[in-house]
Amino acid sequence: MTFDSLGLNAALLRAITDQGYTEPTPIQQQAIPAILAGRDILAGAQTGTGKTAGFTLPLLQQLNRHPHERNHRHVRALIVTPTRELAAQVDESVTAYGRHLPLRSTVIFGGVKIGPQVQRLRQGVDIIVATPGRLLDHISQGNSDLSKIERLVLDEADRMLDMGFIHDIRRIIKLVPKKRQTLLFSATFSNEIRRLSEGLLHNPENIDVAPRNTTAERISQIVHPVAKSSKRALLSFLIGSNNWRQVLVFTRTKHGANRLAQQLERDGLSSAAIHGNKSQGARTRALAEFKSGKVRVLVATDIAARGLDIELLPHVVNYELPNVPEDYVHRIGRTGRAGSDGVAVSLVSADEKGLLHGIERLLGKPLPRELIDGYEQATATDETDVDSRRQGRPAGRSGQQRNGQRRNTQQRNNQQRNGQPRQRRADANENNGNRPGNQKPAGGESESETSGNGRSNTHPQRNKTAGTSGRSSSPYRQGTKSSKQLNGNRRTSAGRRNQGAEVPALFGG
Repeated sequence: MTFDSLGLNAALLRAITDQGYTEPTPIQQQAIPAILAGRDILAGAQTGTGKTAGFTLPLLQQLNRHPHERNHRHVRALIVTPTRELAAQVDESVTAYGRHLPLRSTVIFGGVKIGPQVQRLRQGVDIIVATPGRLLDHISQGNSDLSKIERLVLDEADRMLDMGFIHDIRRIIKLVPKKRQTLLFSATFSNEIRRLSEGLLHNPENIDVAPRNTTAERISQIVHPVAKSSKRALLSFLIGSNNWRQVLVFTRTKHGANRLAQQLERDGLSSAAIHGNKSQGARTRALAEFKSGKVRVLVATDIAARGLDIELLPHVVNYELPNVPEDYVHRIGRTGRAGSDGVAVSLVSADEKGLLHGIERLLGKPLPRELIDGYEQATATDETDVDSRRQGRPAGRSGQQRNGQRRNTQQRNNQQRNGQPRQRRADANENNGNRPGNQKPAGGESESETSGNGRSNTHPQRNKTAGTSGRSSSPYRQGTKSSKQLNGNRRTSAGRRNQGAEVPALFGG
């Protein structure tokens, strides 16, 4: 099948050719004719399947059938996305495919000056691509009117619900006409998405081009069990020894992303971090440098990376597993796009065993394990003890010990009342309450600063363990293991050898 057979006009076909595309993807084959026919759409597709063009192309053609008079424009189409990066990329698609049409579009999101956006809106546009928070800001200030919207698109609706935008979405829906065409795209179909669609869509055509919560077949997935304190060293080693030139690395927190990028820089790997606390200018610059090859490693949080479209991205690394299993699918979907091969690597410590098993249950299959010599993971008990000592608490304190401490404290208080000097002691918990709260940056985005164990991820990781003592801060430079050795010497865990187990044991117990 070709784009010519989908009913698109000559101007759009010319723009498609300019972009270098010749054959539509499955989601495009199904969505484009349905949208051109005026149907509401409930579409599910994995990331990287071409769904943006799947709604952008027919949307442009419909609007071009009845173009505005030059000086009398009002907003006719609204595309809502969860993140700034995705909004920018959708706007790029609208601009690229509509380059030969007399239509105007603009993108509005937080983190940048509002003045240029106001000016653009007052000049008149046919299409708005927006994040919910900044869109509602403009509406409240009288800069935009949605009363003449003909077509509404909710892109990555599942993520918008995950990010807490449901109330904003409902406010926006109340502002647009009831008589409209609505297109809802989601990577997954949760119960919440189903309920949202019931009140939003009229007799929709359901399109699901891939099984729910699956990963692309062209993505090779591997798990490296590793001690938590050795993760950074192993990451540097993998990148350097295998000569990975473009790597997207995921962390759970903004602080963790900043710290890891700085550590990788010290290892000699050009790195940058993007997350919700970064200014939009910094995020745009980091992404541009990553795409151009100036930056080798891009460290990102889930929110900042959602919707990133990087052609031929070869490697994605889960430095920390996500708390929500579905986010794993979104993460690794950054690679293996447009028919290309990709590699997804997960560095899993003992405390993440439960998260890994949750991901495997979601995927319906175990992920292969591979141990790297010198970076073997510690036992769960060992790592718990390390975390406890870092917090200033003895591991495994018994009730008898706690009672003894209370008696000693009472004795010291009695001594103080009797005129004896009070002995100073360290307060083991003095820093435990100093956790940064969750903040909501401009544009309506929010990210959790707290890791999955409920503690703020503020403690620097140690770079040396018993198994890696004596290594330099740049372990990949030593050339201790070749790429051939890495790929050939597979050491599987006990659970890997036990093929009869439904979910393999990661840590041998």
